[in-house]
Amino acid sequence: MVNVDRIDEQALLLQLKNGDQRAFEILYNRYKFRIAGNLFKLLKSDDLVKEILQELFFKIWEVRAQIDPEKSFKSYLFRIAENLVYDYFRKVAKDKRLLAKMVASSSELYLHIEEDMLNKEEAQKLQQAINMMPIQRKMVFTLCKLEGKSYKEVEEIMGINAKTISSHMLQANRFLRAYYKDSSALTISLVLSVLLKGF
Repeated sequence: MVNVDRIDEQALLLQLKNGDQRAFEILYNRYKFRIAGNLFKLLKSDDLVKEILQELFFKIWEVRAQIDPEKSFKSYLFRIAENLVYDYFRKVAKDKRLLAKMVASSSELYLHIEEDMLNKEEAQKLQQAINMMPIQRKMVFTLCKLEGKSYKEVEEIMGINAKTISSHMLQANRFLRAYYKDSSALTISLVLSVLLKGF
């Protein structure tokens, strides 16, 4: 049986090799969530994940002419991402301040479970917490994390810039972690599964 998705991806990769920005965007949107999820397990930081993800796809664009459409693009992406993470950890090992930051970050509770485990009761608790946020922050969080919209889409919908959106997301995540601080580990893990959605 012919794998239609595989053929479709090969066509996209051929377009990418020729400098097609639309093909690049489609491939980016196809893989960014899976890669971001794996990166977060290693880096424990939204900011670092964004940085590595940006660097990864910047490299992909730079080396697009060398991409082989016959080989697995997913494996290629994950290999580069893995190398970027190793590079970061090597840098951390040489920088005591960065090392201290990573140790502090990794000591926090970040449990990764599937979103479908978020039952109705937990979803209601989460919604109650979200409702306590200032209106603009609540809207930004809902659009980005619950509806999976990009910062660019939220910019267009709300008329605010990416820096403001990023600030709202940072504050919203801090608020939710503080709100659930005294809750059970399961509750925290369920909440974090939503925090990581649509990254």
